Amino acid sequence: MSELIDKFLQELNNESKQSPERLEILRSLVMRVVELAELDADTSDLRIASKALNELLEASELFAAWRERPKLTVFGSARTRSDSPLYEMARQFSSEMAQRGWMTVSGAGPGIMEASAKGAGKESTLGVNIELPFEQGANEFIDVDQMHVAMKFFFTRKVAMTRASHGFVAFPGGVGTMDELFEILTLVHTGKTDPAPIVLIDEPTGTYWSSWLDFIDRSVIANGYLSDVDKCLFVLCTSVQDAIAQVESFYRNYRGFSINNGRALVKVRQPPTTQQLAALAAQFPKFAVDDGFQIENDDEFSFSFDGRNYVSLRMLIDDVNAWTG
Repeated sequence: MSELIDKFLQELNNESKQSPERLEILRSLVMRVVELAELDADTSDLRIASKALNELLEASELFAAWRERPKLTVFGSARTRSDSPLYEMARQFSSEMAQRGWMTVSGAGPGIMEASAKGAGKESTLGVNIELPFEQGANEFIDVDQMHVAMKFFFTRKVAMTRASHGFVAFPGGVGTMDELFEILTLVHTGKTDPAPIVLIDEPTGTYWSSWLDFIDRSVIANGYLSDVDKCLFVLCTSVQDAIAQVESFYRNYRGFSINNGRALVKVRQPPTTQQLAALAAQFPKFAVDDGFQIENDDEFSFSFDGRNYVSLRMLIDDVNAWTG
């Protein structure tokens, strides 16, 4: 079987030149599919794997066309009424972010999803629908022909809605919203996605997120399941302008992050001074070990990073953004 797969990949490479890395990934993928087909006599697992892969590839194809534009994923209840203040806040937020060049990634359904798509407009909204028997398809503000995918699985939908996004905004909602928010918090907390702003939005007199924060304080942090400092990963805003400011301030100076051979590389608009690097080393001693903090070029600096301490990394990004005033 291995020889047949290698022959297939060779023919594929002859037709369309592939890099060695891509060929290795394709070989691994084909091998896993063949192994699963041999194990699963009734094809049920193979069908699930095929469907999940197709959904992920469809989402990748959709998002690829908009790779150069920054994106915000907006979560919130499908039951929010159009006359609710939260609906208007979601509409206004996505509208103003679209004017700033941002795209909205929406669940494509009703409620907050509809409001955010209405605000951003069809040209600035990517819809990722979930197929459910008790909810309608995409709302009228989604371009279903060019900027929309529908998915059977929640896990593939969450991958599509989070992988390409540069920020996350959550309005009040039910178990789906909670699932999505905790997924994002887990990914950022563990470094399974790039650092990004996470903004919780409520109306000025709302108690939804303040009650949620009370639960985090009294039941999660008080029992030692999280540290109080972990709350730096998200922020509660009660106005559209404050929410916009939180997203924009995250990228005021910070531009990106990567890890290579035990070193973190942070890309910035304004490079640090020697004094600023010394201040970072004093505040984050875990990052100052070995070769410590170093300026790499005009828009990057590096420091020791073992793939942990993503909360400290988030705090470091706040300091980096403060360099620009």
